[in-house]
Amino acid sequence: MILQPVVNIAEICAQKGVEQVVLSPGSRCAPLTIAFARHPKLTVRTVTDERSSAFIALGMALTSGKPTVLVCTSGTAALNYAPAVAEAYFQQVPLLVLTADRPPEWIDQLDGQTIRQQNVYGLHIKQSYSFPAGFAHPDAAWHAERMVSEALNEALAFPAGPVHINVPLREPFYPAPDEEVTFDQQVKVIEEVANNFALSQTQAVQLQEELQQYKKILVVAGQDVLKPDLLDSLEKFSANTGAVVVGDIISNVQRSPGVIRYQDAIFSSQDESLLQQLQPDLLLTFGKSIISKSLKLYLRKFKPKAQWHLQPAGQVADTFQTLTKIIRCAAPDFFSSLGEREWADRAYAEIWKRTDGRAGRFLKSYTAEAGFSELAVVAQVLQQLPQQSHLHLANSMSVRYANILALAPGQQVAVFANRGTSGIDGSNSTAVGCALTSPGITTLLTGDLAFFYDRNGLWHNYLPQNLRIVLLNNHAGGIFRLIDGPKQQPELEPFFETKQALNAANTASDFGLNYWAVRNYEELTEALPKFFAADAGAGILEIFTDSKENAAAFAAYKQALVKALS
Repeated sequence: MILQPVVNIAEICAQKGVEQVVLSPGSRCAPLTIAFARHPKLTVRTVTDERSSAFIALGMALTSGKPTVLVCTSGTAALNYAPAVAEAYFQQVPLLVLTADRPPEWIDQLDGQTIRQQNVYGLHIKQSYSFPAGFAHPDAAWHAERMVSEALNEALAFPAGPVHINVPLREPFYPAPDEEVTFDQQVKVIEEVANNFALSQTQAVQLQEELQQYKKILVVAGQDVLKPDLLDSLEKFSANTGAVVVGDIISNVQRSPGVIRYQDAIFSSQDESLLQQLQPDLLLTFGKSIISKSLKLYLRKFKPKAQWHLQPAGQVADTFQTLTKIIRCAAPDFFSSLGEREWADRAYAEIWKRTDGRAGRFLKSYTAEAGFSELAVVAQVLQQLPQQSHLHLANSMSVRYANILALAPGQQVAVFANRGTSGIDGSNSTAVGCALTSPGITTLLTGDLAFFYDRNGLWHNYLPQNLRIVLLNNHAGGIFRLIDGPKQQPELEPFFETKQALNAANTASDFGLNYWAVRNYEELTEALPKFFAADAGAGILEIFTDSKENAAAFAAYKQALVKALS
């Protein structure tokens, strides 16, 4: 029979708001699998590849904001969760990772599927727990129930992230054929009241006085999920104070009309006078990572007098090497509390606005007139994204192109990217997880290496019909022709680009996706409306380009940009 404390894990998860569970098959985890699969309030899916299943769970948690539960068997299965666990840790996404294990007396005894699983995720996990191996004493059941509540509370406590429970299990793993699994609704559950991380009135008054010392205020938004309350407070703060708001595409603030969105292009300028005029007195930052390398380098060179970072809790990074004050509050509360009075330098905001307008007009005209290259193609795709949809950006050039081009004001598109660790692994799977838990269309913009690396993200029985994959296939790791260093080396083609001849036609056929192949603008213009049609079903739009031509086109773009901004 399955031990009741193991069954209670599923019940506690359900009572604490978990909705999604992703399992990978195995015998050692059978008691957990059966408990979750038979619970009436949980949606449970099986994905064989643990690496893919973990990224799918990540995508679910990203869109829902609720912890997704992962369950795998013992041994190397747990290690295959590691890339997604690390991504969840640095992107602050709540996951509850349950790894079945041999009982402790059998560790290091050459028993099958046995590794050292306690603390297996090292420093890339918020907390790691060890479930009791036996329940002879009544305190063990109390300990087990308390542990599950604590783990879920920790997963959601700011900053959110992955939490691990290692569950040693002894045979028998399976209930008798006629045995019922019962869920104890009186199981012990510990709730935690979340902190709203608001400023006190005294703090707000003091910060308001300090803030008025600075005339040129620049707000830089890091990666975050779409937050309507943040957008509202930012707009009011900027309107009342004259502060300039800059946001990468993954910050999800570009929906606001006043946000500076072409900073990556702006800071390619070599006009020293312009760059000095854009230098802030005070830098306000919040959120997580920044894509734009040019923005980072600019702020490290043209340093503000002070930088305040807004973050409720947790370790704070000094990304721009200018950090002077950490303010422990939520960003919406800060901007709504301190944006009531008008004092900033309006001329500063006008310089930013004019420069952003010039960069935007240049990009629009350049991509409309340029030849068939990846940058111009991505511009077309971004313009055609359906409203009320999600966009996932794979790493390497996909996310960089999208960040250069930006979304238009008012585009109702929420943006996601695995920028916690910025690896190409798991892009397909994360987008699948998002699509499985989202009503609208989810579009993945990806390159060929990231796509083929994660084909197992499509290898399961739950392919979401709202998934659209835009695949930029230049048959190589094209980014290495675009960055300084590898492009000058004789080893570029065989050891960095790693050219490949694959296309996605067979993958689409294997997994039942619609397929379009595009090699020019005419084919792209014809395919996009069909591809994005609401009733089209899951599909791959594969856009073929040449790596060398992309590199030449990108170099030409940078030269034209410098001239346009001079």
